[in-house]
Amino acid sequence: MIRHRKNCAGHAPFTRRHFLFGSAAGLLSVHADAQITATSGVRTRNTAKTCIFINMNGGPSHMDTWDPKDGAWNPGDARITQYSGGLALSKTYFPKLSGMTNDLLLLRSCASWEAAHERGQFYIQTSHSQNPALAAETPHIGSVIGYEKGVTGLLPPFLAFNQSVQGATFLGGSYMPMMPPATQGGVSTLTHNYFGTASPQRFSDRYQLLRDLDAPLREKPANELVAAYAGYYDRARQMMYNPAVDATFKFTAADEGRYGANSIGRSLIVSRNTIKSKMGVAFISVTHGGWDTHVGQFDRGQGTTIYSLTNDLDRAVGALVEDLRASGDLDSTLIVMMGEFGRTPGVLNSRGGRDHYRNVMSVAMLGGGVQGGRVIGRSSATGSDLVEAGWSGNRAIYPDDIAATIYSALGIDWTRGIDDTPSGRRYNYINGTGGELNFRPVEEVFG
Repeated sequence: MIRHRKNCAGHAPFTRRHFLFGSAAGLLSVHADAQITATSGVRTRNTAKTCIFINMNGGPSHMDTWDPKDGAWNPGDARITQYSGGLALSKTYFPKLSGMTNDLLLLRSCASWEAAHERGQFYIQTSHSQNPALAAETPHIGSVIGYEKGVTGLLPPFLAFNQSVQGATFLGGSYMPMMPPATQGGVSTLTHNYFGTASPQRFSDRYQLLRDLDAPLREKPANELVAAYAGYYDRARQMMYNPAVDATFKFTAADEGRYGANSIGRSLIVSRNTIKSKMGVAFISVTHGGWDTHVGQFDRGQGTTIYSLTNDLDRAVGALVEDLRASGDLDSTLIVMMGEFGRTPGVLNSRGGRDHYRNVMSVAMLGGGVQGGRVIGRSSATGSDLVEAGWSGNRAIYPDDIAATIYSALGIDWTRGIDDTPSGRRYNYINGTGGELNFRPVEEVFG
């Protein structure tokens, strides 16, 4: 049995208005010459250009998703099927992914530090424990990736769908997550048609007038902050009245028919579009909520059940994989599916559900350099304990290791840190990379 270490010692959505105005404190807090240090000799995999992180918010049951077990706890129609490489999936829950097992990698020796939603969510979003004293200097991993990759296209490097997430904090407004709606009509504020066909020109004229009026305020060194705001405005202006940007956020009823007319389906359609557009997006967070299945998880009379949760996810991810493969983007897009912890194993609780459980959880990955058709690690027959690590760390895989794996896949040195933070305290991308647990990428993910 693998023993666990003891536990480690509400953000507003980012709309176009936030994109324009940003955080005054953050815009200039980290400069291009920020003092960054790292461990020498680190080798990154650099197998992916973009990561789609599907946040299964609520804590998915490992027993009913990526680590199913034979037992009386399964409904009669679960149809758990064994595949080569040690994979097992329910054909009822995952009919499309069951046909894509050669692409799928399942990490079954994972564990969480937390068993409470807020703290667990903070950890998987940042790879750091939630500490009120440090929260203002603990950015989302998507913001770190954006900071490392830089702003390279018309779109921000970090997009987030369906949930407010931890922002960029001291890294600055350029790396905040943009949170566009996922609707057929796209982002309505990308265009303003108050004056009909004359609207684009009228807007350009007014915008130029604004620039002319505030030009003296942008002169250095007295008004660096105003100059930063102006740069922010300019980037937002480039997105507006741009047919290519506008089309990226729109989709058709036929798309919905394949992906699903729901939040996860629509979000992954837009995710597909942004990847195909090649407009500079490096990290996409897609929240798929409802996995907090304490009650009646197999009760089809309820609105949200294991059936509906898995089927919606399966349909959307299956269509995404098909489209990215067809466009040639699957091999450069890392897809990660996980929640903040697992759920109680074995038989269901007295209310027909499962409760929070941090000792065992599982993670699914595919694309972006992942060698699929395999399983890493093993839990016990009832899913209560980890019995085989299955990787060089010879211990449980924690969210810190998952974050390091994502960084490595995107060519980012996970041992880096920033010394000149606002408080003067060093911020490490991953804490404990040289400590007793030595958090690091799960190299076995890549074969």
